[in-house]
Amino acid sequence: MKDLIEALQIFLKYGNPESPTHCEHDVLTICDINPDDVSDEDKVKLEGLGFIISEEYGEECFQSFRFGST
Repeated sequence: MKDLIEALQIFLKYGNPESPTHCEHDVLTICDINPDDVSDEDKVKLEGLGFIISEEYGEECFQSFRFGST
């Protein structure tokens, strides 16, 4: 839980969307946070916390297979 909270705090620096997450097929997707806006330092931290940059529906987004299912 600590790693998920830390990742969400990083994402909060880049926006506060009303519906920030979507979970489907064991993948947690962070909505409306553009990876291009996230610093390289934070991208490295997010990767260490279990989030990768992926392309979903033609747009890049952050996703986690670690937090998408149990």
